[in-house]
Amino acid sequence: MKSEQTYTGINIQFPISRWILDGTKTVETRTYPIPQKYIGRQLAIIETPGSIGDFQARIVGLVIFGESFKYKTKAEFYRDEKRHRVSPDSPWKWSSTKGKWGWPILSTTLWSHPIAAPKKKGIKFTLNICLSKSLIRQLASSTSC
Repeated sequence: MKSEQTYTGINIQFPISRWILDGTKTVETRTYPIPQKYIGRQLAIIETPGSIGDFQARIVGLVIFGESFKYKTKAEFYRDEKRHRVSPDSPWKWSSTKGKWGWPILSTTLWSHPIAAPKKKGIKFTLNICLSKSLIRQLASSTSC
């Protein structure tokens, strides 16, 4: 039996990462659909500091996304604000040139403490993050959604 598990990581800025993990945000939004290969798979949340975090990128938990959907209009996008938590004054607001996709959050696992993210991260996704299964069991402190 393998003692390690390999994950793909997804970069999510703080504090959005925390909203996902505490269940405040139930739909992630992006300007592209979720790649098919990541639907229903556990992804490691690589929490990046963004403009307000005072830390180095770190892995804080796991997330599983469902099938993505495209918002057809700006009005439809903002009618769903309660789930995606993106306001009209947000840096991630509606874009008429790129459009917006919703990625439903099916489940999350918050870790008891973060671990360092790989030094070499992708822009959106980081491949081949190897973590020991015993470490994952130790870190898993709560599940939401």
